[in-house]
Amino acid sequence: MPKGSPERTAARREEIINACEELYRTMSFKDITLKEIGNVTSFSRPTIYNYFRTKEEIFLALFEREYVRWNEELLSILEDNKKLSRKQVAAKIAASIANREQLLRLLAMNNYDMEANSRQEMLTSFKVAYGQSIRTVGMILAKFCTEKNAGEIEDIIYVFFPFMFGIYPYTSVTDKQREAMSDADVDFKYQTVFEITEKCLLKLL
Repeated sequence: MPKGSPERTAARREEIINACEELYRTMSFKDITLKEIGNVTSFSRPTIYNYFRTKEEIFLALFEREYVRWNEELLSILEDNKKLSRKQVAAKIAASIANREQLLRLLAMNNYDMEANSRQEMLTSFKVAYGQSIRTVGMILAKFCTEKNAGEIEDIIYVFFPFMFGIYPYTSVTDKQREAMSDADVDFKYQTVFEITEKCLLKLL
């Protein structure tokens, strides 16, 4: 357990997570190491082990933070609106997801490895943030889509959340991928995060 005040511990954890996020903007998960993360922080690499044992734990903490931030946007939809149409619900949730590119990129990773190489308490903390997203989306649907019963809302949840894992690969396409699709004569319509998410929600709702 790291020594120091809870504020100092939280600040150092945040610095490590921020360093990981900074590297992840230009590097792939497999190329990022604890040494690379340590080089971006203000303290030595061995100090990182006081807070995170593996790079997967750092990524899981980044993942959790992204869900927490999304939860804030979802709660705003729930609390700041008295009435929304089906199309407005789809548009607002789609817009909240379009703001979370980092979350979508993390969803497209191999979550099995990330979760397997993290301590139970960190995995549980992550699942709390993830579970809150599921509950809040459910509350949004229950409030604004009153024609849907509990079973129908649950069905929507269990289609929509798995769908989110595929949003990033379908909307963030490299020039190389576009060229390959063209060479393969695949007639594919490229869409934004907002467009593909809104269409999915409208179909489900």
